Amino acid sequence: MSGYLVPARDAEAEVEVKRSRFLCTLRRVEDEAAARAVVERLRKDHWDARHHCSAFVLGPPPVPVERSNDDGEPAGTAGAPMLEVLRGQEVSDVVAVVSRWFGGTLLGAGGLVRAYGDAVRVALAEAGTVRRELRRELVVDVGHAEAGRVETELRARGVAVLGTTYGAGVELRVGVAPDDEPRLLAVLAELTHGAAATRNVGERWVDGP
Repeated sequence: MSGYLVPARDAEAEVEVKRSRFLCTLRRVEDEAAARAVVERLRKDHWDARHHCSAFVLGPPPVPVERSNDDGEPAGTAGAPMLEVLRGQEVSDVVAVVSRWFGGTLLGAGGLVRAYGDAVRVALAEAGTVRRELRRELVVDVGHAEAGRVETELRARGVAVLGTTYGAGVELRVGVAPDDEPRLLAVLAELTHGAAATRNVGERWVDGP
């Protein structure tokens, strides 16, 4: 697996069914502790809501971490349909929390499933997605005089510049797909007249443009 989808931004969306309000808060998270912290924060922020149902998916396929919680709603009517929406959109590194304010009318199991799922769908549409891809991470050693120009040129050519460290020289960290590494090395040779030295320091996940 070389890539997967993640939320492009955090989002909120609300649906109303028979005066019950379903507010979905969607957040990008890196691990389970961060996902659970979002749930707990929303319990405090929306203390007057009756339920705070949640679902999250973490990590790349084929075996991401998945969890869901009905938070007092009838079993299978809230967390599970929320999780199914995240799965169906093939998005990961995300937590969805739907806070519900009861409107006085029982919606039945089918109504709850639709409402919780719709709230997540609308929030995902608001957030959008970007592709997160596994990249080979290279450190490029360049001189101070040319570092700015080289970094600008690399970005202009679509190379993911992951960071810059200044010391006796300058280290540019770049992420590149394995198949694109020969092209990157050729570009660096062109930009530095063959003076740039590169080191492969492993792999990391990088968000696409």
